[in-house]
Amino acid sequence: MVATDGRPAPKQESATFDLSAYLKQRKAQMDAALDSSVPLAYPDKIYEAMRYSLLAGGKRLRPILCLASCELTGGTVEMALPTACALEMIHTMSLIHDDLPAMDNDDYRRGKLTNHKVYGEDIAILAGDGLLAYAFEYIAAHTKDVPASQVLQVIAQLGRAVGASGLVGGQVVDLESEGKSIDEATLTYIHTHKTGALLECCVVCGAILGGAAETEQERLSRYAKNIGLAFQIIDDILDITATQEELGKTAGKDLKAQKATYPRLWGLEASKTQAQKLVEQAKAELEPFGDQAIPLLTIADFFVKRTY
Repeated sequence: MVATDGRPAPKQESATFDLSAYLKQRKAQMDAALDSSVPLAYPDKIYEAMRYSLLAGGKRLRPILCLASCELTGGTVEMALPTACALEMIHTMSLIHDDLPAMDNDDYRRGKLTNHKVYGEDIAILAGDGLLAYAFEYIAAHTKDVPASQVLQVIAQLGRAVGASGLVGGQVVDLESEGKSIDEATLTYIHTHKTGALLECCVVCGAILGGAAETEQERLSRYAKNIGLAFQIIDDILDITATQEELGKTAGKDLKAQKATYPRLWGLEASKTQAQKLVEQAKAELEPFGDQAIPLLTIADFFVKRTY
């Protein structure tokens, strides 16, 4: 990862790396793994509801980041695959619950009716709960060839990312801020916790499983924090500029709910500029890894160039 004279190994041009093919191949790999991870069982309805949202599509960026980070730090896809599946289960739980009438009250997600519109609010809540609990079980039961201490670190990281100090805390402040004028610090708190905490967890957990040194974990954590905030800024922009067909979910819902967003605070152009700055800062953290970091570098660029 680093040249013998201490300088970063030279990176090949990222243009030679086909991100589209990489994401397509990894998405197919994740889709197959997720399909087999939650087989149908009794009672049928809850497993059907869990699978309905888990297998509804999506870019699978979070689990892909976990796989890429694990490989970057010396691990294998097989070592990280159970954790990658668990991360997508937890992300799916957050979407199911976020779409509920008590939260964002959305009818569409990933181009399909939301879980509660198909199965009812009661089953949707339980489907999310089921996915959350099963995620931790899945890591513990299916991770192979990784020291138990590292698996335990991953479980602790994931618990912190999804709880009151992470995703749940961000969602609470988000709900409390609707219709209010909030400052930049509060908005950043919302998004670094509601969106960024789980995304950071994906990258850091991959590094832990790969046996990364603490300094490498810290670099990858900073990388993930920056791309996580950039991702959310672009998400706020797309809520204004994209259509429902492009997004696969209701467009303009942030404005309708009077949510605080970065474009509302800074304007569209300043928001785009800030997202690009965050991505450049993220990429700078990967310098010591040399050309092995190209997947993560190109994913960072994708975050600000995406249109859906």
